[in-house]
Amino acid sequence: MSYKVAVVGATGNVGREILNILHERQFPYSDIVALASRRSVGSEVTFGDTTIKCKCLDDYDFKDTDIALMSAGGAISKEWAEKIAKTGCVVIDNSSYFRMDPDVPLIVPEVNPGALGGYIKKNIIANPNCSTAQMVVALKPLHDAVKIKRCVVSTYQSVSGSGKAAMEELWTQTRAIFVNDPVETNIYPKQIAFNVIPHIDIFMKNGDTKEEWKMVAETGKILDPDIRVTATCVRVPVFVSHSESINLEFERDITVARARDILREAPGIMVIDKREDGGYITPVDATGEFATYISRIRKDETVKHGLNLWCVSDNLLKGAALNAVQIAELLCRDHLKKG
Repeated sequence: MSYKVAVVGATGNVGREILNILHERQFPYSDIVALASRRSVGSEVTFGDTTIKCKCLDDYDFKDTDIALMSAGGAISKEWAEKIAKTGCVVIDNSSYFRMDPDVPLIVPEVNPGALGGYIKKNIIANPNCSTAQMVVALKPLHDAVKIKRCVVSTYQSVSGSGKAAMEELWTQTRAIFVNDPVETNIYPKQIAFNVIPHIDIFMKNGDTKEEWKMVAETGKILDPDIRVTATCVRVPVFVSHSESINLEFERDITVARARDILREAPGIMVIDKREDGGYITPVDATGEFATYISRIRKDETVKHGLNLWCVSDNLLKGAALNAVQIAELLCRDHLKKG
């Protein structure tokens, strides 16, 4: 079986990674189409050893396309996703626009593959927020073993989560500081080089940012609404890969050794947890890797049944492109029938 696949937003960071992963994982495609805005028509993107010229989204007919992997932002998804879905093409959307739609499944394949069948309601599947995706991969096997009551997470999120321009801003600010030039801020409200910014997305009435709200709401939809989640999301001067400090409170006791064993056996997870200098994963180590890495597993003695852990993952991969391709693989395996 093979499928015609369109990548919408093919010239962006995530779009390019989607193309790389489709090729690397030998996705069963009959044709790959790269789509972008009119200004990017003719731009070339890499697919394996070949290059593909981008076509215009506005002019493309999706009627003979099986899957559209969308990563062009919420405004484009709002305008196009339902139109595309109505042609019979299944949309896997990486934006936040459909994530909390009750008729659109929000999927992390290692966590809630059984929910994927709900795509038939709108022919749309949502990819979760990058910071949520890696966290629920870590939480799922522990929650299955010993129910999690509460999760407190602080994130250390790379600038690639804000796109190419943010990565360029970190680079130009860093250079400016070294050569004593003025530091200009365009993407972020404060200097990001040699700094951290406790502000991702817009502020809400209760004082949370929307990124923090996403982690709470999406964890409930994907994993379990009874887990009480509170988040503080912070942008850090790292180019790629998000890190998270996660504090968990369980209904009953779980030892560090058992938690480590559970995580080692779980899909999508690599445990690197040596109690020695360098015996843990950092963003530099995780960049370019498919796994969600877990380190620093230890008891929290301030609550009855508590654990702390450190979670790191490439946000452009598991947090976006890889998860989208994994959804497409699951969709083809279990739902789409095509000769």
